Order: sequence, then C-alpha cells, then structure tokens
Amino acid sequence: MNQAETQWLQHAIQGDDQAFTNLVEHYQTPVFNLCYRMLGDPQEAEDAAQESFWRAYQSIQRYDPQRPFATWLLSIAAHYCIDQQRRRRLPSFALDEITEEIVPDPAPDPEKMVGQIERDRLLHSLLVDMNGQDRAAIILRYWYDLSEQEISEALSLSVSAVKSRLHRARRLLAERWQEAQPASVNSERNTYGAQSF
Repeated sequence: MNQAETQWLQHAIQGDDQAFTNLVEHYQTPVFNLCYRMLGDPQEAEDAAQESFWRAYQSIQRYDPQRPFATWLLSIAAHYCIDQQRRRRLPSFALDEITEEIVPDPAPDPEKMVGQIERDRLLHSLLVDMNGQDRAAIILRYWYDLSEQEISEALSLSVSAVKSRLHRARRLLAERWQEAQPASVNSERNTYGAQSF
C-alpha cells in the first residue's frame, strides 16, 4: 500500500467520504474482476462490486490495520459472491466478455489471440462448476497472488483447509482441462494445460 492509499484509509476510518471514494476508485477494477470471475455475468459483477464497497464502507470502523486492506476488501467481495451463488444456480459465463487481465501481445498474432480467448473461455466455464469457496480460493491464489494465510483470513478457513481446497481444485481443473481440450490444443497441453494451474 503506497503512502496515498495509507492516508486515504486513515481518513476514511475517521469518516472522510472523499477518502473512501478514492479507495473505491483505486480498487474498483480488482474488486469487479473478482466478482466477475465468481459470478460470471458483468451486470451481476457490477452490482456485487457496488454492494461489496457499500459493506466495506459500513464496516470500515472495524477494519484491522494489521491486515492488508486489499485482502480485507477482497474477502468482503468473495463472501458476498459466495452468498449469491448459494442463492441460485449459476448461469454460464458470458463468453464474449474478455477480462482486463489478458495482457496484450505487443505484436498480436490473430491466431494466437483466438487461441488465448478460447483457453480463457474454457477456464471460465470450468470455474463455473466449482463450489463457491473452492472457486474463491483458486481466484484469490492465482489471480490475486494471495498467500494461503491471507486466503484463510479472507474466507474464514483454516490454512490446512485452504491447502486442501487448493489441491483438490487444481487437480479437478487440470483433469477437466485435459478432458475438454480439442485434439489440436491437447498437443500443446504442456504449455497451456495442467501446468497453468
């Protein structure tokens, strides 16, 4: 957390609404992306991100400064999305949506880009079938690079439960990934398959 973020957080805890707005603007992309990966629908992700920020605003007085703010905020979003998933059966991902995390190639190759988009679509469709906490653990670990300890705090699980969930989820994703690959992509699985997880 840089100095500006630290100041915004301190002022937000003291009730400064503009400081909280600055935090929202700074974290809106990672929170939206987490919600999108959890829920699979851009509109629902937008609503979930707004609700997550509202909940953070309401509980900012209870924030523990010893804990990274990003982890605390993402845990609010993850819990909200898990609750949403429990209330309904998830629809399939909107396949035409491409996440902002895809880093563009400086010299894009159309064939390579189509292959990457297809792999991303497949990965999203595999994530849809996972249970909410397993999905959240995988997303927090591999998209947000949180440690097992941070994930345990974010999801209110023991570290051993996080390790178990990550192991099971990685194995399941790798198996389904290989099963779902067309023959042409299977030949490249050493590059894009189970090692990706």
